[in-house]
Amino acid sequence: MIVDAHHHLWDPATREHPWMPPELARPFTTGDLRRQTAAAGVDRTVLVQTVSSAAETAEFCATAAASDGLIAGVVGWVDHTRDVPSQLDGLAHAQFLRGVRHQVEDEPDPDWLRRPEVVAAVRSARGLVVDLLVRPDQLPAAADLLDAVPDGEFVLDHGAKPPLGTEGYAAWRTGTAELARRENVVCKLSGLFTLDHPELLEPAVDHLFSVFGPDRLVFGTDWPVSTLALDYQAVVARTRSLLDPFSADERTAVLAGNAVRTYRL
Repeated sequence: MIVDAHHHLWDPATREHPWMPPELARPFTTGDLRRQTAAAGVDRTVLVQTVSSAAETAEFCATAAASDGLIAGVVGWVDHTRDVPSQLDGLAHAQFLRGVRHQVEDEPDPDWLRRPEVVAAVRSARGLVVDLLVRPDQLPAAADLLDAVPDGEFVLDHGAKPPLGTEGYAAWRTGTAELARRENVVCKLSGLFTLDHPELLEPAVDHLFSVFGPDRLVFGTDWPVSTLALDYQAVVARTRSLLDPFSADERTAVLAGNAVRTYRL
């Protein structure tokens, strides 16, 4: 079994996506996803938020409910400065909501995750995984958040996007290693093939393997953003090749088991 624990769907005609490049400004539907996953041998997926919209969260839960089991869970958006349960009151198909996320990387403040109202909101999200979409300079604040909410469950999206070939790479290594010392966080091997200087990716992936280990790594394609670099099947194949040094059981954990455990699929 393979679980794609990080992908998106969207229709730019229904709402604005300020971050979206022109190449991606077209609909990507459940039907498109089904064709891609079938060709790549992916069995189940986790659908992740794309904009700061409670309406999108509700739509994604409904999409999962109508997907005949393909979309097994949703990571939706909630306001990370307000009590989370109150925002989810009355959410239809809430059983598919497995996690929440805010695009913290868009917050100029590197200490945004240290704000008292954010810590309180994350603490209120018990029972839901908190996906962390952060820049490398926000990793120290993320580590403090994990310490402040030790019973929370966290996922580091896209390995915090290592700044390959830049002066910031050393700080990224330090920040991810420090974050990985907390046992309540796992790391997604996702969104890596669209980074600048992809020829320098392998040492960064080796570092994530080293600090998180195969029991705290989760596979995701980041489709359709990933199509800026590779098609869906190629992302799956290249990720599997990165797992060659692992045992069969470890590869199974990264490709499926860890996602099933983390998101309770």
